Amino acid sequence: MRKPCLVILAAVAIAAGALNGQNATQEIAVDARASGHPFPHFWEETFGSGRAILALRENYRRDLKEVHDSVGMRYVRFHAILHDEVGVYDEDEAGKPVYNFTYVDQIYDGLLDRGVRPFVEISFMPYKLASDPKAIHPFWYKQNVSPPKDYARWDALMKALAQHLVDRYGIDEVAQWYFEVWNEPNIDFWAGEPKQSTYFELYDHTARALKAVDSRIRVGGPSSSSAHWVPEFLKHVTEQHVPVDFVSSHGYADDTVEDLFDTSDPVPMKDRLCKAIGKVHGQIASSASPTLPLMWTEWNVPSYGDLGARDNWYVGPALARDISQCDGLVNMMSFWTFDDVFEEGGVKRKPFDNGFGLIAPGMIKKPSFYDFALLHKLGQERIANPAENVLVTRRKDGTLVVAAWNLVDMDRVAEGKPIALRLRFAGMSPNAKVAIERVDAMHGNPLRVYASMGSPAYPTQKQVAEMNAASALPVPEKATLKDGVLELSLPVNGLAVVEIQSNSK
Repeated sequence: MRKPCLVILAAVAIAAGALNGQNATQEIAVDARASGHPFPHFWEETFGSGRAILALRENYRRDLKEVHDSVGMRYVRFHAILHDEVGVYDEDEAGKPVYNFTYVDQIYDGLLDRGVRPFVEISFMPYKLASDPKAIHPFWYKQNVSPPKDYARWDALMKALAQHLVDRYGIDEVAQWYFEVWNEPNIDFWAGEPKQSTYFELYDHTARALKAVDSRIRVGGPSSSSAHWVPEFLKHVTEQHVPVDFVSSHGYADDTVEDLFDTSDPVPMKDRLCKAIGKVHGQIASSASPTLPLMWTEWNVPSYGDLGARDNWYVGPALARDISQCDGLVNMMSFWTFDDVFEEGGVKRKPFDNGFGLIAPGMIKKPSFYDFALLHKLGQERIANPAENVLVTRRKDGTLVVAAWNLVDMDRVAEGKPIALRLRFAGMSPNAKVAIERVDAMHGNPLRVYASMGSPAYPTQKQVAEMNAASALPVPEKATLKDGVLELSLPVNGLAVVEIQSNSK
C-alpha cells in the first residue's frame, strides 16, 4: 500500500517539474471568423449524488449550491427516493398501502430552492412492497432490489407520487424534470429473473402509470450499466407501444472493453467513454425512434486505484478530452458525483479517498471542482480544430475561449513531459487581450497543503479553510497576443482555459 502523502508529494514534484526536455512546440492555427456549430454544455447540466436522504444534510445542500453557482449544474440524480428511510411507502395493519411524501417534499424543495431540478431515478423497492425481502443489495444502506410483490400496488404508488408532485409543484415545473426507471437493472441492482424481461415489465408499468397522471411527464430507461440493453429496450417499447421520452445508460472510462464493447480488442481508457456513448448513439439512430435524446446518467474518469485519479488534477485534461470527443453524441452527461457526501461503502473516513465528487468531505474543493468551473466558461459555439488537446469555442459576444490540456495516464505520469503550444490566431486583433486560468499541480490543488499538514483524517475547520484558500484560483493571468500568437506551456496533466477578446479584425 502506498503512503498517500508520499504519492501526492511525488506527483506534485513530477507534474510541476521544469520544462526541460519537453516535446517540440505544437503549432495550432485558430481562425476566429470560421463557422462553428452549436455547443451546448452537455457535460455540466446534470450531476449524480449518492442517495435521496443525503439531500437533507446541510453540507450536501451547501455543496449543491457551490456546484450550481460555479459550474452551471441544473439537475441532480440520486438513488433510492423510495427507500424506507425516506418513508414513502408503508402498509397498515390490514395491509392497505399508506403513502407519506413529507421527506420527498423536503428533498425536492431543497433542490429547487438552490436552482437545481431533480433527475428522478425511480428506485429502490420499499420493503413492504418487495416480492423478495431478502433481495438486499450490499451497499451500506441496504436497499431492496426485487420486483414488486403486486404490480397493482406499484402502479398506484407511481400514480400517487406523480400526482403529488404535480399538485405540489405544478405540471409546468414537473414537465421539466426527468423520470428514469431504476438503476442498472442488468447487474446486481435488480433481482428480477430473467433480468431483462422482468425489468421491461417494471418499466412498462412505471411509464404507463406516470403518463396516466400527465402525458407531459418525461420517462425513460433502461438506465443500464456499461452501455447494455439499449437495442433490446427500444425494440420492446416500440413493439409494446410503451411511452419513452429518452434513453439512458451508464459507462465509466475504466469499465472493461469486454463489458462495454463485447470485444478483447484494446481501447485506451481515455477513449472508452465516448466510444461507448457513440455505440449507443448509433443504436438509437438505427432504431424505430432515432430522434430520442441520449442521457448518459453516470460516468467519471478512470480511478487508477491507489493513485487516486479522481482526487487529482488529472481530472481536468481527462474531462476536457471527453467533452471534446463526446460532442454531438449525447444530450446530457451526468458526472458521478457532484460531491463526496456519499455513503455507498459506509461513512467516509478521510477527505481524500479517491471519491467520485468535486468537493471532498468538509467542503474541501478538489481540483475537479475547479476543472468544471473553468470549462463552464467555454462558449456556446464550437469551431473545428484538428488538435486532439485543444478545444476552440466562441461566445455570443465573439470572445474566443480555448481549452488546452496535456493528458498523461496516471500510471505513466513519470514518463510524461510538459508540452509547449503556439496558438496562432487569425481574424482578430494581432494584439488582442488574453486571460489565462489553469488547474494543475500548482493551481486549484488542495493536495499539496493537505500533504504538508500530515494528511489528517479529520481536518479542522481552520485546516479546511487553509486548503480552500491555497487552492482557490488566482486572478487570471493577463497577456496580449504578439502578432496574433500566444505561447502556452502545460505541465503534465495541466489544463488551461484561455479567453481572447474579440476585437475582430
